[in-house]
Amino acid sequence: MEVIYEDNHIIVVNKQSGEIVQGDKTGDRPLSDIVKDYIKEKYQKPGAVFLGVVHRLDRPVSGLVIFARTSKALTRLNKMFAEGEVHKTYWAIVERGERAEVKGKRDDEWHTLENWIVRNEKQNKSYAYDSEKPNSKRALLRYRLIGHGERYDLVEVQLMTGRHHQIRCQLSTMGCPIKGDLKYGAKRSNSDGSISLNAHRIEFVHPVSKEKICLESSLPNDNLWNSLKKMVK
Repeated sequence: MEVIYEDNHIIVVNKQSGEIVQGDKTGDRPLSDIVKDYIKEKYQKPGAVFLGVVHRLDRPVSGLVIFARTSKALTRLNKMFAEGEVHKTYWAIVERGERAEVKGKRDDEWHTLENWIVRNEKQNKSYAYDSEKPNSKRALLRYRLIGHGERYDLVEVQLMTGRHHQIRCQLSTMGCPIKGDLKYGAKRSNSDGSISLNAHRIEFVHPVSKEKICLESSLPNDNLWNSLKKMVK
């Protein structure tokens, strides 16, 4: 486990693809339990360790996850997330699509993508539409092209709403599925079962100290990520 930041009230870790943030029906050991054990051992805490889960990342996604170490921080972080005061930036390696505005040359210009998303809980999948549908929710994000290779592009994404599988669904609908994301139209899987989506940067005002916090993840260490990130200024 890689700890990016910690103090008395919060801890931020770099989640690896394949890890689950919180326990689910699989019964696999969640990241939250790993973090609790880390805190217990490092600070020699007797009894149960308090740790609040503030947000989640999909299992195949890597990147930054914030946990609260105190109830005060948990309450305030929950409010900050609900009110859009925590700013998350993702990096995604995407397949180059004919329909997309991403055409394989870096432009650094921000584009806005708006859809209406309907979640199918039985399939654990979301569907995006150009107009409002029954039970749909408005989904809004910004993206820009920051690097490109022979077959894949590196896209930076900023979420403006938080919908189920929003980035995966919207980029796929645009014609640029995330590398490895078979559920949303990728041509082939990644060998480790991941999808090439990383919660790369997070910015927020500390819920207790009020200090401005800006953190970045360690990107996955593979040849494609390494080659594409070299293009980023």
